Amino acid sequence: MPIYTVYILECTDKRGRHQYYTGYTNNLHRRFLEHQNGKGAKFCRNKKLNLKYIETYPKQIEAMRREREIKTLPKKEKIELIKTKQL
Repeated sequence: MPIYTVYILECTDKRGRHQYYTGYTNNLHRRFLEHQNGKGAKFCRNKKLNLKYIETYPKQIEAMRREREIKTLPKKEKIELIKTKQL
């Protein structure tokens, strides 16, 4: 049975600005490599990526719901969430 991971990436552009990308996957290692190689979301392309936060779920629907919740959070709340679970 696969485990689904909700993750937050810190994406740093060439000017040093930090933005956050939230996604979910059943293979975090593969998905992170896709982001690094420019095959993931366009949002992450040409940026330095750092995995900052993860949560795991047994069911895909749970991970999808949590991803949606996190995506709607303001940036300040995402930063606070990240602080609760430092990797």
